[in-house]
Amino acid sequence: MAPGPAYLGTLVGDPPAQVLMNPTDEEAARLHHEEPLADVDCHAKKDLLTEDDIYCNSLSKTLCHTSTPVTVGFYSPCGTRLHSLLENIAECMHKESCRREENEYHRTHQRPRRPHGMNYFTLLWYLVFYEPVITEVHLRRKNIDFLFIRFSAWQYAGSDKLWAGLVTTLCDHIRQHFGPLPLSFYHVVGSRPRFASGFSQDEWKLKKKVAMTAGGLVVMLLAGVSLASVAIFVPGIRDGSALKVISAVFGTISGSSIIVALAPVIKHLIISQKKKIESMTNNQKFTSHLGFMSAVKREIELLTSFVYYMEIFERQRLRIVFEITSLDMCYPERVVGVLNAINTLLSDTNAPFIFILVVDPCIITSCLEQAGSMKGMADNGYLYLNRTVSLPFSIPEIGIRSKMRFLHETFQNREDLMYRIITRNVEQGVRKVKGMDPVLAEMEVSVEMDQQQIDAQAVQYIHEAFHSLHNEHDCLYRYIPESIIQMKRIVNTIPITLRLMTQQHILRHDICPRSVAGWVVLANQWPCRLSWILQCTEDRQQCRSPKDFDQQPLWEVFVGNCRELYSMHGELQNIMALDGDPELFELFLAHDFPFTVQEGAKYLKYTVNLDHSIRHRMGQLRALTTLEKIYKKEEDDKKKEDKKKKKEDNSDKQD
Repeated sequence: MAPGPAYLGTLVGDPPAQVLMNPTDEEAARLHHEEPLADVDCHAKKDLLTEDDIYCNSLSKTLCHTSTPVTVGFYSPCGTRLHSLLENIAECMHKESCRREENEYHRTHQRPRRPHGMNYFTLLWYLVFYEPVITEVHLRRKNIDFLFIRFSAWQYAGSDKLWAGLVTTLCDHIRQHFGPLPLSFYHVVGSRPRFASGFSQDEWKLKKKVAMTAGGLVVMLLAGVSLASVAIFVPGIRDGSALKVISAVFGTISGSSIIVALAPVIKHLIISQKKKIESMTNNQKFTSHLGFMSAVKREIELLTSFVYYMEIFERQRLRIVFEITSLDMCYPERVVGVLNAINTLLSDTNAPFIFILVVDPCIITSCLEQAGSMKGMADNGYLYLNRTVSLPFSIPEIGIRSKMRFLHETFQNREDLMYRIITRNVEQGVRKVKGMDPVLAEMEVSVEMDQQQIDAQAVQYIHEAFHSLHNEHDCLYRYIPESIIQMKRIVNTIPITLRLMTQQHILRHDICPRSVAGWVVLANQWPCRLSWILQCTEDRQQCRSPKDFDQQPLWEVFVGNCRELYSMHGELQNIMALDGDPELFELFLAHDFPFTVQEGAKYLKYTVNLDHSIRHRMGQLRALTTLEKIYKKEEDDKKKEDKKKKKEDNSDKQD
C-alpha cells in the first residue's frame, strides 16, 4: 500500500465536496416568510443546513483528505442524537466519494471496477495468475470509496473478550462486502502489492511459476483426456490396456493436483477468519501463550493486505470507517480491551482504517483510571485518551436549527399526521415530474455556486494557516509539541475549524488564519487553563460585567482567577496534567497571541478539539464553591445575630 502523504499540502489538495451551504440569517428569514414559497416550506427548510449539518460536513471533508490510519474522538454526551450525526457524516462522505469518482472519470475515462458480474470472475483470475504493482498511476488516483462498519460495544458487553468482538466484526464485514470466495483465494495464492521498479506503469505482473504450473497441469489433463479418447474410440487400440493405464495415470496426477490446490481454498471458504479468531479466543491455553496476539495481528495484516489488493483491482482507494458506539456503557476492563484492539489495528502505519470513537470523555477517562490492568499506564485517563485519539471532535450543544429539525421529524412520526405527510409527498412527486419551480431552481443554482466559492476560500485559509505553522520567521512553531501524535491532532483540527468558520456569512471575510491556528494550538496545549478562562468569562458575562469587559485580554482574566483555580487543584488534578509548560502559556497568551474575551467567545463555537466536559466540570465546582460561600456567609451572619442578641439579653439582665 502506498504510504500516506507526508506533506501538509495534500490535506487540502483536492477541492472539497459541493454541498448546500446555509444562507445568511436575512436570507433564511426571507425563505421562511415569503408567501410564494409557502407550499414548499418543507423543501426550503431541508435546503438550509443546520448546525449539525455544518459540523458533519466539515468533519467528513477533513477525513477525506487525512492520511490513514486515524482515530477520531467523537466527544458528545448527547445520547440518541449521535446516531443521526453518524448517519449525516456517512452521507456526506458518500457524496464526496461520488464527486471524486466523477472527477476521476473525466480525467482518466475509467470507472471503478467493482467485483460484480463478469468482474467477479476477472478478480478470481487475477488472484490466481497476477500480482499487483503500485505504480504512479495508482498513487495519482483521487477517487475513494468508504466501507462503513458500526460496532455497538453494548452487544458484546457480557463477553470477557470484547476486543475480539471488534476484530471479528471487522473480518466479517470485509468478508461480506468483497465475498468469501475472493478472500479465500487471496488466503491461498494472493500476493501483497509491491511498488513498481523504475517507471513501469503496468499494475499487474504475471506469476510465471503459477502460470507454468497451471499450464503443465492443463497439458497433462488434456493429454490424459486425449489418450483416454484414443483408447476408447479408436478401433484396434481400445482393446489394449497399456494406453488406458497411461491415460489414467495422467488424469489422476492432474486431477489430484487440482484437488490439492483447491483444498486450502475450500478450507478457508468454510472456516472464516471470524471463526478462526473466535476459536483462538475460546482456547484458554492458546490465549495465555505469548504468540496469541501475534497470531491475531497476522490475521489483521492479511486482511489489510487484501484491502490493498482490492484498491488496485477496483482502481480506487478504499477506506474502512469503523464507528464504535456504546463503549461508555461497558465495564472498565472491557473499555481497555477495545482501546487495545484499536491500537493493534493501528499498528500498521498505512492501514486504511478510520476509527470514529463515539464516547463521553468523562466516563471513558474514569473507566481507564479504574481498570486494574491499566495501573501505572493510565493513572490519568485524559492523557491516555489523548495518546489514542489523533483527531478530537467535540460536538457542541444542539443549535436552534438542529433542534427545529428534530422537532419537525418528531411531528412527522405521529400517526395522526402520517396521512397528511404521504399526501404532501405525492404532491411533491407530481410537481417534480411536471418541472421544478423556476424560483427554487434558480435559488439552488445560486447556492451551489456560492458554496464553490466558500470551499475555495476555505482551502486558501487552510494553506495560510499551515504556512504559519512551519514558518521559521513566525513564533507559532515554537509552541508546537514534540509529540508526533499531538502534531497530527493540531494539523487535523485546523481544517475543520476553518471550514466551520467560512460557512458563516458574518465571519467568512473576517478570518485571520494565523489566529485560528494559534487558537487551535492553545486549545490543544493548555485545555485546562483555557477551559477555566472560558468558564470564568461565561460566569462573568452572566452577571453584570463592565462595558469594556469584551475587550479585556484573556490573560488578565486568568490572572484574576488563578487563585481560585489553584484552590481546586485536588479535584482537577488529572485535568491540570493535560496542560503544557505554564511559562510558555504566559508567553503565548500575554505577548504572542493576546486573545480578548470577545475573540474567545467567537472562537469557542467552532472549537472542536476542546473537551467541553472539562468546562462543565469546572462550572459545577464553581457553583459548589459559590453555594459554600453563601452558606458560610449565612452561618456567620446568624452567629453575629445570635451573639448580638445574647449581648442584649445580658445587658437587660444587668439593668
